[in-house]
Amino acid sequence: MTVTARPDLYPTRIIGEPVPQQRPDPTVWGSATGPLSEEQLARYESGGYLVLDELLSGEEVAVYLEELRRLGTDPALRASRRVILEPDSDQVRSVFEVEKVSELFATLLRSPRLTDIARQVLDSDVYIHQSRVNYKPGFGGAPFHWHSDFETWHSEDGMPRPRAFSVSIALTENHPFNGPLMVMPGTHKSFIPTVGETPEDYHEESLRVASPSVGSPDQRHLTRMATEHGIEQITGPAGSAVMFDSNLLHGSNGNLSPFARSNIFIVYNSVENTLGSPFSAPKPRPQHLSNREFPTASA
Repeated sequence: MTVTARPDLYPTRIIGEPVPQQRPDPTVWGSATGPLSEEQLARYESGGYLVLDELLSGEEVAVYLEELRRLGTDPALRASRRVILEPDSDQVRSVFEVEKVSELFATLLRSPRLTDIARQVLDSDVYIHQSRVNYKPGFGGAPFHWHSDFETWHSEDGMPRPRAFSVSIALTENHPFNGPLMVMPGTHKSFIPTVGETPEDYHEESLRVASPSVGSPDQRHLTRMATEHGIEQITGPAGSAVMFDSNLLHGSNGNLSPFARSNIFIVYNSVENTLGSPFSAPKPRPQHLSNREFPTASA
């Protein structure tokens, strides 16, 4: 039997000179009606991100914040692979696959107020590719270096195309001084390959260090993109959220303030864009980082 290789539309983790390419895929994948207005869809398509004010009420924020604290202090969970610690301390950096360890978060992640947006933007049924809570504790929450999520999901998880997006829901206020999300608007329309082969079990390094050795564009390309597109900080109160395209360049500074910058992070992927073999890694990442329990697309 002959096995047909999948075409790689986004080659990365290369040897040699990385040459950016114009993205061949759309950002908004259809014209279906849904919770977002035409004006909101146009802003998301143009900039690659959209702020959603007051997604959660104050009462909901309090409930979810308490659940975040519970997960971060659960001894059994802390001993599992789902928990990532800060690079320079034993404080919790992230807890992954939260829909498997919290019924409260599972209900939110699968609620129509989020999945209806995902179906509208991705023009299909969707599933959760990845979820986590990020703690970004005061006095030491480490930075997240500039990167495109899709570059990782494509090379290490086998996601074929950028038919996915993330939602980051603030559970604490995002101040300019506590390490908020930073984005380069419009960079989602270009794919920048990165240089270097993916090491075995690379996720064990990349999720914890501030500057991973592989998977981020080089400084020359980052400087050019920042000069061309600018950098914007996403600040706002607890309960607000930002959705952003899987290929948008983003990162965040470390948190030297006393105030945590904690959030719920969900990735929705189209059921027509499910994972195969990694395009540029020896083997897939573990299930808690890269969900392979996905539904099939409707006929």
